[in-house]
Amino acid sequence: MTFFARQNAQSLPLAAPLPDSRDSRLDVLRALALITIFINHVPGNPYEMFTSRNFGFSDATEAFVLISGIAVGLAYGSRFQAGQRLASTIRAWRRAFTLYVAHIMATMVTIAIFSAGAIYFSAPDLLERINLKAVFEDTPMALFGIVTLGHQLGYNNILTMYAAVLVMVPVLLLIGTRSLRLMLAVSATLWLLAGLYRIGPPHFPAGGIWFLNPLSWQFLFAIGMAGVMHVKRGGRIAIHPGLVGASIVYLLVSLAWVKLPLWGLEKAVPLPFVLGDFNKTFLTLPRLLHVLALAYVFLAFPIFSRFTRLAHSNPLAVMGRHGLPVFVAGTILSMAGQVVSQITETGFLLDTAILSAGIALQFLLAYYLEWEARLLKGQKTRVRTVQGPSVPPVVPARGITQTTPPAEQQIPA
Repeated sequence: MTFFARQNAQSLPLAAPLPDSRDSRLDVLRALALITIFINHVPGNPYEMFTSRNFGFSDATEAFVLISGIAVGLAYGSRFQAGQRLASTIRAWRRAFTLYVAHIMATMVTIAIFSAGAIYFSAPDLLERINLKAVFEDTPMALFGIVTLGHQLGYNNILTMYAAVLVMVPVLLLIGTRSLRLMLAVSATLWLLAGLYRIGPPHFPAGGIWFLNPLSWQFLFAIGMAGVMHVKRGGRIAIHPGLVGASIVYLLVSLAWVKLPLWGLEKAVPLPFVLGDFNKTFLTLPRLLHVLALAYVFLAFPIFSRFTRLAHSNPLAVMGRHGLPVFVAGTILSMAGQVVSQITETGFLLDTAILSAGIALQFLLAYYLEWEARLLKGQKTRVRTVQGPSVPPVVPARGITQTTPPAEQQIPA
């Protein structure tokens, strides 16, 4: 116990109060999740067997959402106070709208990629993949569904869930200002009811609900938010050897379950669906516990924290800082990779080339965005430097108070 207590302060951002500077560990973990998601979104390649979903109940999506919850807790948790709540709500909803626009763009590009493949390679069966059939058989309803998020293409459904959860964030934060336990209790109740009664946003015209149900996934998001908000308020994430041991055992059981495999054994115990199944749509309990066990073990052993505490110039840290554009680019590139794998006989070399090119392009985009940000920041600084001294001081006449300088004397932001 002493070892864990002594080392706890050195763990991931949930383990100790964070400095104001950006922590590279979240960026590195986000980049690893993005790369894993990209590999999994080009199914049939030999590298899939090495991704996280082949070693336990959860996969990179759960990790990505937990990391996102932590990031939102850092960004909004301490700012959601009286007098700032409206501004924070607008920021969160504006971010949700940005995700919505990114999703629509990725969806339309995906349709174009598969359509081009069907036309130029005489492969009409491509138009029946990844839930595209409705787009071409019932175009008006499908387009209405795409715009209203009712119709989602396969592998194009993470951003919609994330955007919907961000819309809920102000309510969670409002409850969290009173009590983080109450916030988690409300979130857990919503997760449980959604799973018990199969409640979620409708998917149309195909029927059913969203593949990633935001009413379920918000619970994992809220856990990430609550953990970091607790720490920022002076608390700490206690590391108990017994709980660490239980987490390790659960991870090992999960590994054995997937590798042996033992699917179907869960039916021997008549648990409710949300507690005993391995369903991704409703983020059922086995999947939820798996990602939380991973996070807890990560916290318990400082070696994992040191492994991900890389320099801000490290390629993984650079990629993680630009998560949204890299994710959108990865989605589009993976769709192109799927088309290539459908129209030709792929093998190890071609799969390696597709994945290598896609990952390299994502890194290239991240570095371009870094360069662009430095360029624009430098330009902005130069504008301020040049214009600043050229503005003569304004000395108001006696008895006159000037609160706002004339427009021509204001330095642009």
